Formats: sequence, C-alpha cells, structure tokens
Amino acid sequence: MRPREDVWEYRAVLAVDIVGSGGRGNVALQQIRSVLATALRESFEVSGIDWEACLRDDLGDGFRVTAPAGVRKPRLIHPLIPELAARLRAHNRTAGEKTSIRVRTALHAGDVCIGWDGGVTGRPLEVLARLLDAAPARAALAEAPDSVAASLLVSQHYYEETVPHGYPGLDPETFREVAVAEKEFTAPAWLHLSGYGSPAHESARASAQLPEPRESGPREPGQPGRHAAPAPTAEVPGSLSEMINKASGHGTVYATQNGIQHIHITGKP
Repeated sequence: MRPREDVWEYRAVLAVDIVGSGGRGNVALQQIRSVLATALRESFEVSGIDWEACLRDDLGDGFRVTAPAGVRKPRLIHPLIPELAARLRAHNRTAGEKTSIRVRTALHAGDVCIGWDGGVTGRPLEVLARLLDAAPARAALAEAPDSVAASLLVSQHYYEETVPHGYPGLDPETFREVAVAEKEFTAPAWLHLSGYGSPAHESARASAQLPEPRESGPREPGQPGRHAAPAPTAEVPGSLSEMINKASGHGTVYATQNGIQHIHITGKP
C-alpha cells in the first residue's frame, strides 16, 4: 500500500490568542478556552465555513485554524470576526474578571505543507505568528474600551486580496496600515478593531496642530466672552451614533462619530 504523501496547498490561516491568560489559574483558563473554542466553532459555521474540515492546532492560550482549500478569504474577516467578537462580548457581560475574554487575531494566506498526519507547516505559519504577537495590535487592544473584545491584524497579502474589493461587510475605512517588526519579520499589515469604528488616519496629525484651549469666562447672552473660543477642527462626515476617541502614546486616534468632532490637546505638544 502506497504511503500517504505530504501535500502543498494554498490555504488561509487564522490565529487567535487570549489576552492576559497568564496568572488566572488552571480552572479559569480551562473555562475561557472552552468558551473561546465554542465561539470559534459557531463563528465559522455562521460564516459558511466547515469547522470539521478545518485543521486546528491548540496553542495553549489560543488556537490556530487552517481553513479548507478553496474557502473564500473575505469570509474569514466578515462575518467571522464580528461574529466571534459578538459572542465574546456576550460572554463578558456576565463573566468575572478571571473569566472575561479579549483576543488578538491574525490572518494570512499562502502555500503550506499539509502532512499525511494532518500537521501543517510552512513559512505562512511563521508570518502568522509574528502578526499575532505584533506590538501595534497589542497596544491598540490595550488602549481600546473593554467593550472591544477582538483585534484583527491582516497581512498585506491578505488585505490586498480582500478588503479593497467591495465585498459585503469589508470597509477599508475600518482598517489602518501599521508597521510590524517582530524578530526577523518586518512588513506592513492592516489593523482592525471589531466594533470600534473607523481608525482615523489623519486625526493624530490634525489634533497635534490645534491651539491649546483657553478659558472663557461667564458672559451675558449675545455678549462676547473674555477669550475667544478655540477654533474647531474640520467636520468629518459620519453616520454612526456613537463617538469614541482613544489616543495612544504613539499619536494614534481611533474615532467613530456622529456630527462634528472637536479635539483639543493640552500640555506639551
């Protein structure tokens, strides 16, 4: 009988890592791993991807999933990531501090070796690991509100073949380009925070140019104040009902808005 052979195939690969899993204790870790595994399975199924046909690897504090050959890559972004984030948010509403879950996710695609025993190897998995550990994703999720349960970092290759093409649910305005430099890997990638609106590409630069606000004293109706009000920033059109501004130490601002946004910087520039 001829032995089974390894096969090289083009596959999409997803990695998921639980944020802050260390120090929670064995019982809590097993609980959150179980919740995450169920949320992943359900999200794949809702996205029309056969979970049983996926090749799955346990990473201890997360999972790596190799999608079946021929799966449409946009589906692994939408609806999969929003579905996963929604399930984690629902869990977190009633979870305690030790069992709440936030995850970093990463997506890449390329030629991998599918072993006769079902193992998966190849350079795309190395790239995926670097994306999963990338500092921009760690920082963005750490600085986002607790309601943001998942970040996604997409490789340049994956992004170019999915996000800009008008597929349903994929809005380029909700992604921003970041630089990834992890170990021997240096490359651009695209960051998305599920449920957190559009990263404002120009907000940091615009806000840095604003004058410092000045106090305005009490005044009678129709009378000018003692100091002129600071000039507003330009209006940015938007249709979302919520405004959330979050600025990192690297000068990044994420914002969703409805109406006119006014940002003022105090202290040192």
